[in-house]
Amino acid sequence: MSSLKCISPIDGSVFAERNAFDITTARTIVEQSKAAQKPWQATSLDDRIALIKKGLSALEAMNDEIVPELAHMMGRPVRYGGEFGGVKERSYAMLNMAADALKPVVVEESDNFSRYITREAVGVVLVIAPWNYPYLTAVNTIVPALAAGNAVVLKHSTQTLLVGERMVEAFKSAGVPEGVFSNVYLDHATTGQLIKDRSFGFINFTGSVDGGKAIETGAAGTFTNIGLELGGKDPGYVMADANLDVAVETLIDGAMFNSGQCCCSIERIYVDESLYDAFVEKATAIVTGYTLGNPLDPETTLGPMAHERFAKEVKAQLAEALADGAKGTVDPSLFPDLGPAYVAPQILVDVDHTIRVMRDETFGPLVGIMKVKSEVEAIELMNDSNFGLTASIWTSNLENAARIGAQLETGTVFMNRCDYVDPGLCWTGCKDTGRGAALSSLGYQSVTRPKSYHLKKVV
Repeated sequence: MSSLKCISPIDGSVFAERNAFDITTARTIVEQSKAAQKPWQATSLDDRIALIKKGLSALEAMNDEIVPELAHMMGRPVRYGGEFGGVKERSYAMLNMAADALKPVVVEESDNFSRYITREAVGVVLVIAPWNYPYLTAVNTIVPALAAGNAVVLKHSTQTLLVGERMVEAFKSAGVPEGVFSNVYLDHATTGQLIKDRSFGFINFTGSVDGGKAIETGAAGTFTNIGLELGGKDPGYVMADANLDVAVETLIDGAMFNSGQCCCSIERIYVDESLYDAFVEKATAIVTGYTLGNPLDPETTLGPMAHERFAKEVKAQLAEALADGAKGTVDPSLFPDLGPAYVAPQILVDVDHTIRVMRDETFGPLVGIMKVKSEVEAIELMNDSNFGLTASIWTSNLENAARIGAQLETGTVFMNRCDYVDPGLCWTGCKDTGRGAALSSLGYQSVTRPKSYHLKKVV
């Protein structure tokens, strides 16, 4: 029996440990979920929604314990108060649109025929959730899946080992029936076997590109629907007519918040040559004002990365960039050396797309800034990536953003904002960022399947 250990980035100690389930235990949980799903689906939508809301309230009541727990597990400073504000916004938005998203499409209702299409629950949904926003990303699928009448099995990242326990505890205490929402501890081999067993009606995975490939390989031939949110290398483009101060403040926050460990972090910035020098100066001033430290200290604004191995990748990209001629604008001596998971924030200039830091996912507090002469050049650079999650355009002209956005290979186009997930819009990506749709009414299509009714009336 393998052991799953959450290694705290604060000091490298084991913060939590659980034994992984063997395949027999895991299959039993899946069978219990299948048994519980049918009566849950038969429960009215209003009753399901009411229980989900009670579960969310129970989760909110745990927030004082959850916030320091997250700091221990993945390093986010306690000063930011956790994720529940976003959890509530997304969850309630999805619940409020459930009735419309799930209502039948009536094709004909006449004396001769009743023809319509319904959305039916797929059965058991597997959610494989990431550590960077462990509650916020999980509810993207959990809430609509439960609302639509599915049972949910949650496998959380080992780095945030206790999150699944918290979520299931909250929903059970609210009255969600046993087996409808389950937390599992699984290693990769057992997860793969369950997928090959055709255990699930839908699988949502958020994580690395290699992880997404493994999920697709495991599901090959099972015809299981899959949603994949994988890597990103999200760009920001600051046009000549942008509000410079707002652009700098927002883009740098989008690059550095959560130590750069956001799905839609800004990882590369292209600035019109007329604003470039001022942008770099202001960005450097912001970053030098950060306080790198223990995330349990309320004065800390930048905590450690979630694991030493993630920090090593960021440091490697930085070292390679500097060796290739890039220059850092932030004095690293301003930040203490607190351990292997801690990374001093840095801004790189004199970069181009021959340097790996402008191509590979960084997922840390490191961003490159390039000067551009035209929007044609900016569009070409923004599209020069294997990833496509979001792109951020900074301009005072809506037509500029719409025109440029139409030319970008990305899932979401932002104007004058970034690093935000709008629950009313589809969350999706292209290229190596993955496939599928979460949030919005389209998120309900992922966790349901269409069923057609062609009913002929014979008198």
